[in-house]
Amino acid sequence: MTETGEPRWLDEDEQAAWLALTSVFLTLPGALDAQLQSDSGMSFYEYMVLSMLSHAPEETLRLRDLAALTNGSLSRASQVATRLENRGWLKRWPDPADGRTTLASLSEAGRESLVKAAPGHVETVRQLVLDPLTKAQVRQLRDVSLRIRKAVEPGDRPIFGAHGS
Repeated sequence: MTETGEPRWLDEDEQAAWLALTSVFLTLPGALDAQLQSDSGMSFYEYMVLSMLSHAPEETLRLRDLAALTNGSLSRASQVATRLENRGWLKRWPDPADGRTTLASLSEAGRESLVKAAPGHVETVRQLVLDPLTKAQVRQLRDVSLRIRKAVEPGDRPIFGAHGS
């Protein structure tokens, strides 16, 4: 709001940037999900759950931490963990240090599924996001994305497996 209480309306360039970013929000997740479903029989969210576990120490996380890392609710993470557990891709058990907490761990079959899914997913990320950009634009995309994320969620919560997608 301005000093007079009026909204700070977007100018023409800001409106164009916002609409372009919004179109990415609306189209990219579906494209990534479709590729993973078609090639590997898993959703993008399931892939991210497996990926987060693969990057965790001993491939194990508290379910609530897994939910936070994948920007999902504890309920959603629990439902997905049940599906992945039924496929044999994940194991869950009570945390011996805190019986109120559930631990989730990547199983051998889950690791194999992730390894099989990763090449197609990475190629899709390259085709849809990275290949259309120059090296300088990739660095700019990273920097802009980190600045926006910090505005949305201040703090030092780790970003999805910093060394993988």
